[in-house]
This record gives sequence, structure tokens and C-alpha cells, in this order.
Amino acid sequence: QVQLVESGGGLVQPGGSLRLSCAASGFTFENYAMCWYRQAPGKERELVSCITAAGGSTNYADPVKGRFTISRDNAKNTVYLQMNSLKPEDTAVYVCNAFYGSTGDYWGQGTQVTVSS
Repeated sequence: QVQLVESGGGLVQPGGSLRLSCAASGFTFENYAMCWYRQAPGKERELVSCITAAGGSTNYADPVKGRFTISRDNAKNTVYLQMNSLKPEDTAVYVCNAFYGSTGDYWGQGTQVTVSS
């Protein structure tokens, strides 16, 4: 069955870094655009970053531009989110999404990122 399993979250001090991973299985990963979303307590879910199926194009939400980098390894069926210069406002549950038009739209369970001193 389809699975998206996030890992790499945790507690980090402001200014620190984390690398999130999302391991996919059960579908043809290389056909899917991949995105990271986040949801902080009491807030709407927001799009953080996306990468196209072949990895040739990426986009980022304004609050994370210049600090976060999305990448993917289609040989490992994994998408990554490198997060640098973390701020307390980055605290949220980060969720992985796989999207391929009307064919599929899959979600992971999420990984908690807490930025605090």
C-alpha cells in the first residue's frame, strides 16, 4: 500500500539546522511531484516547498526562501527538506505530500519540528 514516512524532526535551538526525509513506497515515486507542508498549533496548514517529478524545478514559501532546500533522490524514493537558520516560527508538524494530477494525492503522518532555546 502507499506509504509516506517522514523522519528527521526534533528539537533544535534557533539558528540550528535539521534535515527532514520522506521515504515513499507503494507508488511510482518518479512520476510524482513532492511537497512539504507544515502546520503549527492553531494555524492553517501551509505549503512550504515543492519539487517536480524529475527534480528540475522547485518553489518555496516566502518565509523559508534562502533557508530551506528541497531535494529528491528518485533512486531511493525519498524527498528531503534541508532546513537551516531555523527560527521559533518554524515550529510545526511537517508533512510530506505526493501529487500526480488526478492519479494520486498522498500524505504522510508528519514529523514534529520544534525550534526553541
